[in-house]
Parts: sequence; C-alpha cells; structure tokens
Amino acid sequence: MSQATLSDRLRALFPDSSGRSLKQWLESGRVEVNGRVARDGRAVVRAHDRVELGGRGRVPFPKGLGLVYQDEAIVVVDKPARLLTVATERERDRTAYRLLWDYLQAQRPRARPFIVHRLDRETSGLLVFAKSSEAKQLLQAQFEARTVQRVYTALVKGHVLLQSGTLESRLVEDRSLRVHTARGPEGKTAITRYRALARGQDTTLLELSLDTGRRRQIRVQLAAIGHPIVGDRDHGGPGGQFRRLCLHATRLGFIHPGSGKAMRFESAAPAAWV
Repeated sequence: MSQATLSDRLRALFPDSSGRSLKQWLESGRVEVNGRVARDGRAVVRAHDRVELGGRGRVPFPKGLGLVYQDEAIVVVDKPARLLTVATERERDRTAYRLLWDYLQAQRPRARPFIVHRLDRETSGLLVFAKSSEAKQLLQAQFEARTVQRVYTALVKGHVLLQSGTLESRLVEDRSLRVHTARGPEGKTAITRYRALARGQDTTLLELSLDTGRRRQIRVQLAAIGHPIVGDRDHGGPGGQFRRLCLHATRLGFIHPGSGKAMRFESAAPAAWV
C-alpha cells in the first residue's frame, strides 16, 4: 500500500495497542511524522514517511486506575470496583491489565505489564504488576510462600461478636466456578485472620489478613459464619446504600524483586463505610 491514514499506520506499527491508546498518543503530541508532531489520525501518510512515537508530550496515567508507585521493575495501582484485573471471554478491552498495557507501551523505552495476582471485579484496592518475567517470577514466589502481606477492609452484615479471630476452612470450586466451603477433606485450606475496627447499627467493619490467597476466600468464609459482606449478593450479603461490594485491598507488602528492600503500600477504604 503506497499510502494510508496515520491511524492505519499506527495500528500496523502497534497492533497490540487499543484504539483508545492511539487516540491519546495523537492528542498528547506523542506521534511524529518525519520528525514533526502530527495530531490528525485522518492525515494521509505515504509508504516512505517515517512514523514514530516520540518522547514529546506527557502520557497521562490511564483514567480509572490510581497510580500508587512505579519504578523500572514494578507498578502498583489502586483498582476501582467493577473493573476486571484481566480479560475474560466477555470483556477484553477495559481491564486493569489492558489500561496499564497501553500506558507502558507508550513509554520510552517501551514496557509491558506482567500479571502477579488478581482482585475480583467487584473488589477495589491495591494490585502489583511486574514489568518483566523475572520480576513476575520473584513476586509470585513470595505469594506462593505466603510471605506477602495482604490486608483487606470489609463491611459485613451484623455484629461480629469476637474482637478478633481466625477463619480456617477448606474451599472447593465447582464446575460452574462457584466457590464454597467443603465439609470433608476435599478442597484447599483457606486461612483468614480478622479484627473488628468499628461497629454500626447492624454492620461491623473488619480488617482481614490473608494467610492463604484462595479465590473468593474472604467472601465465602465470611458468608459461612453468617456475616456476608455488604453488597455481596452472590453470597447472601445485603444490598446496602453503597451499591457495590464493600471489600477493599488496603495493604500490600512484599520484597522488591530488584532491590531486595521491603516495600509496603496503603490504600484507605472508603470513609463512608465507618
């Protein structure tokens, strides 16, 4: 093809980037044609024209994610509720991973995110992504060794009688991918430690620390003791005034995969839960 639009050329040069990301690059002045900034994606470019993603202009951090920390090895973000961590068959474009991918691909030098762990779509809070496969492996080894500090805040139904305690059970996942507690030896051990932070009229605000990281561990275990999370309709929780699952990843601590230093990050739960 002797000529094409600038948008077409960008899609050919960056096939893994979304249309949203290409539009942002144009608007922020990152795209250069023959050394000059070009902002019109409809402009015609010829086969010999040099199209590059330059260093001019600031690439904004994606809307919908909160940047907590970033360096050459990791990115820590604050994920809002109702945003998937990674793609599913039904949703591929609007995920925390995809938003971060587009952002890192626009950097110089280019980078890409690597999944280390996940949060449910309905859960908000702290997520760490690696920027290399080596960093990913080092971080995931810490998760597997249960040395990562993972603390959540949850608003649950009813008054939890004990000020603190430990929830230990075995969880199984059925063919429909639903997680529930097991009565026998089947499933995997799940351990969650909790302490009460505050009590409302018919709710308790809990701090929960994970010893294990099973899928839906907190939600299933709290429902099993009669204190489902507010907004957790899947496990019998009341709707509540917040119109969301009241579960937030508030603290994340690990050893940095590059420097070896202990890192700890905090994200406060919504003040309205208290």
